Amino acid sequence: MRNKARICAGTVLAVLSVASGVRAEDTSAPIDEPFAEHPTLHCLGTRWKIKGDANQNAEIAVSYRKVGDADWKTGYPLFRTKPNPHPENRSAVHTVAGGWMFAGSVFGLTPDTEYEVKLNLKDPDGGEAEKVLKMKTWKEPEEPKGLTVLHVHPGEGGGTGTENDPFKGSAAAVAAAKPGTVFLFHAGTYQPFNVGVNGEEGKPIIFRGAGDGEAIIDGGGDFDGKGQIVGAKDRKHLWFEDLTLQGAHYAINANGSSNFVIRRCKFRKAGKGFNCQNGGYNQSVRHFIVDNDIIGPTTWPRTKGIESYCFTYMSGGGHVVAYNRMYNVGDAMHGTGHGSWSACDVYNNDMNICTDDGIETDHCEFNIRVWNNRIRNVAHGITAQPSRGGPVYIFRNFIYSCTYSPFKLHNHTTGVLLLHNTCFKMANAFNIVPAQETVTNIWTRNNLFMTSKGWGISVGTNNAKECNFDSDGFGGFTSGIVSWSGGKRYKTPEEAKAGGIVYKDAGAYVINPDTCFASGLKAPTNEDKEYTIEELDFRLGEKSEAIDKGVVLPNINDGFKGKAPDLGALEFGEAMPHFGPREKAK
Repeated sequence: MRNKARICAGTVLAVLSVASGVRAEDTSAPIDEPFAEHPTLHCLGTRWKIKGDANQNAEIAVSYRKVGDADWKTGYPLFRTKPNPHPENRSAVHTVAGGWMFAGSVFGLTPDTEYEVKLNLKDPDGGEAEKVLKMKTWKEPEEPKGLTVLHVHPGEGGGTGTENDPFKGSAAAVAAAKPGTVFLFHAGTYQPFNVGVNGEEGKPIIFRGAGDGEAIIDGGGDFDGKGQIVGAKDRKHLWFEDLTLQGAHYAINANGSSNFVIRRCKFRKAGKGFNCQNGGYNQSVRHFIVDNDIIGPTTWPRTKGIESYCFTYMSGGGHVVAYNRMYNVGDAMHGTGHGSWSACDVYNNDMNICTDDGIETDHCEFNIRVWNNRIRNVAHGITAQPSRGGPVYIFRNFIYSCTYSPFKLHNHTTGVLLLHNTCFKMANAFNIVPAQETVTNIWTRNNLFMTSKGWGISVGTNNAKECNFDSDGFGGFTSGIVSWSGGKRYKTPEEAKAGGIVYKDAGAYVINPDTCFASGLKAPTNEDKEYTIEELDFRLGEKSEAIDKGVVLPNINDGFKGKAPDLGALEFGEAMPHFGPREKAK
């Protein structure tokens, strides 16, 4: 069990024997103080530069507690990031001369709460250090008291904004915008507008549907039209709630913006929902995008190749994208190389008919966390192409019917952890086939991969290196458990483990698909079919061979029942999570 814990911690052991004893470059020491990432509602992230440790056997343990609590909880250890081996994707922040960058997150935290996060560096060759950071989680934005409420009705100018003399049209309203103003858009159709002023911390500018019928901001075009519905580049502290935005290429065009709230809005006939590129880690921060509904024009099966329609297209840090419904798009969420992103959370979203990707974590630097999402009828489930070092945490997601792979690891990616996901694919349960591109420092644990035919895992690149796959379950394959590049094929987990390339600890498990799920859910047999929510119940059956097969992952599967954690996204007996928009609080 100790060996398993070390492997789960993400440490690659490469102990070097030297006649003269321990080399100086094998010892470890901090280079500077740990860095605290932007907080989110439920996660806190850190980074720490360490010098030395040439033989890569140092570990940084994590523990955490609420300020005032006596007992510490065990966190998931920091992850040793490695610079992307490809020059175009190499990142300076992951490159530490004579040492390493470690990074990681604490999960499942209470919003608006102060925590202590303790980091313990230990190296068997010499070197110990302990640091404690005080960090506070964010809270869901709430409307501050004392804001000025103004009313807006459809029209073409005039009005003072009172309930009896409302502004006529969006242009008249926006002309009066200033920090601490709430504009209530009453039922009707309005012209597009640009926001030329910023809100302030504690004094946002809020554009909200009044609740007496649908308030539509209409660009007059369609999905492939030009222009924007709301222009808000380089703006701060703007909120958009309970509005319908339709009829232009960009619904909200907000490059370089920060501190936006986009909540309970509908996006229709718009090529891109929220566009926020180019903003760096300290410029574009804390967007809160929840409970929205976007329906695009794409259809299933995919017939037009890659389509560009998407809900979010953004960079920066500290963003939350949660509880949204994203249907009939190209990518539900689109990563961008125009400014990387870090310390962001994507969870409890419902995604259906994505003719390219469900979620792109592309161009991640540090601590992107993706969990509890339902993704179905897609070309690719979740992508990392590339991650520039990570860690990218992808855990407890539900993916059904992806034509290429549940996880697309292309374009020289590095630093991805795939943990406790449940995935269904028609042929070859898990494909990693990126030609000759590099795939490095990828870790898998406790996933369930189900298929109707082919291989359990198929790796088609000679450049899959420094990866660590273990303790995953595979069901329904007909060819064998692993097809590895260079013609290495293994029928059984025992053969794969004996080969010494893929598995080094527990190995893989063969899972009987007939008894795995309580509903009798099986892998898709027709990729052209659109599978519905009613068909997809991912709860384990009482005779499932996935029960008690997992390894302990601190802070990822705490509170598991039985002798060991179960494979897949749900413990036996757990209910399905809620996906998509929540009911509005009354």
